[in-house]
Amino acid sequence: MKERTFTPRELVSELDRYVVGQQKAKRAVAIALRNRWRRQQVSPDLRDEIAPKNILMVGPTGVGKTEIARRLAKLANAPFVKVEASKFTEVGYVGRDVESIVRDLIEQAIHLVRAEAIENVQTRARENAEERLLVMIAQQRDGAPPPAPPTPPSPTNPFGMFMTPPQAPPKPSESVIAELRTKLRAGSIDDQLVDLDLADESTPMAQMFAGMQGMDDMERGLRDAFSNMPGMKGRTKRRRVKVKEAFKLLETEEAARLVDQEAITREAVERAEQHGIVFLDEIDKIAGRQGAQGGPDVSREGVQRDLLPIVEGSTVNTKHGPVKTDHVLFIAAGAFHVAKVSDLIPELQGRFPIRVELDSLAKEDFIQILTEPKNALTKQYVALLATEGVDIVIDPSAVDAIAEHAAQANERMENIGARRLHTILEAVFEELSFKGAEMTGERVEIDRAYVQAKLLPILKNDDLSRFIL
Repeated sequence: MKERTFTPRELVSELDRYVVGQQKAKRAVAIALRNRWRRQQVSPDLRDEIAPKNILMVGPTGVGKTEIARRLAKLANAPFVKVEASKFTEVGYVGRDVESIVRDLIEQAIHLVRAEAIENVQTRARENAEERLLVMIAQQRDGAPPPAPPTPPSPTNPFGMFMTPPQAPPKPSESVIAELRTKLRAGSIDDQLVDLDLADESTPMAQMFAGMQGMDDMERGLRDAFSNMPGMKGRTKRRRVKVKEAFKLLETEEAARLVDQEAITREAVERAEQHGIVFLDEIDKIAGRQGAQGGPDVSREGVQRDLLPIVEGSTVNTKHGPVKTDHVLFIAAGAFHVAKVSDLIPELQGRFPIRVELDSLAKEDFIQILTEPKNALTKQYVALLATEGVDIVIDPSAVDAIAEHAAQANERMENIGARRLHTILEAVFEELSFKGAEMTGERVEIDRAYVQAKLLPILKNDDLSRFIL
């Protein structure tokens, strides 16, 4: 599946289903995405000269900056990676280097392209997996163990490839296979156990670095190095699983065999270079404040200078080959409460020619957020409690009260935007969520009085409301 094409108006309309307001930001990203399609239509000699117009979103937290970028990538079916600028350090400091952004982007592109390739061969993979499983069940039912795979070469056995594996058991008759096929498709043997040989990709040494700060790239490198060592490649591990699970595992394995990994990598690199989207969050946290001397601010400008060539367009070496960032779309965002956009180094400012200021959310916006989007929070709570057999009816007066309290809390305390709704709704639904399993078949109507009753003990105490709401 290639990148989807939308007109700017269609894209804004799609974004309206998930994000309330912020029309300026929606229009900016819609134009940027359409310009990508336009660039692909121009003559090749001019195409490489047209650079994307990167976007800088300025606005308080919780107003939809991240959601707009994430939905944009999903709608476009483009490789997307979200990174926090504050997690990077300049070269010479311990931590993540900015080139890991491109490595993460190419991994996302490979995941996206592989999923599409597997979807295209799913039917054939399912058929192959069914045949393998049926033969396996029939042979093991007759008491024959699964055939051992050929012995791979290893340091202690360099000629393993020439060793003859044990003789495979005879293939079952067509009548036996047909009988088992009927039972398998009917689900009558789903709980039967079967021995399965699966590829063993575990690398204990690489797992030592898993989750360690700044060690993610080292973990990947070690994993690749170990997987290509003699005696490690082609290893299998025998597992005893139920037929239903075995079918899924074999289907995944067959799909992986049917796709061309080299073609996937080539397509992923091109997709990342031409359609990749990088969302740089919290970019204001690396803006050096004027007058700051030493301390934790010492590497902020260094991170900006390291980011500059990536955003301007450069070639980053990855394990999948060189990746150019000349046409990757960068969307940066920050609240800029303390620092200002002008505190960024001029060169970096110049690489984000489109500036969009997002509006703070008011009570009317909260009402829309609670009712209009496809994934509205109120709809989520109703759906969650419906699984317990509890029928929740939310009156418009309750929505009005929740929106009113959210707006007031943002005015009195730190403005955290729509995230305030999560805390208030959790306080309103806390008792229902706890007792839901005991209320099967009941109908609960939530109105303004219900909301006030749940929030009043918190609202009475200013100190308590600061910590809870």
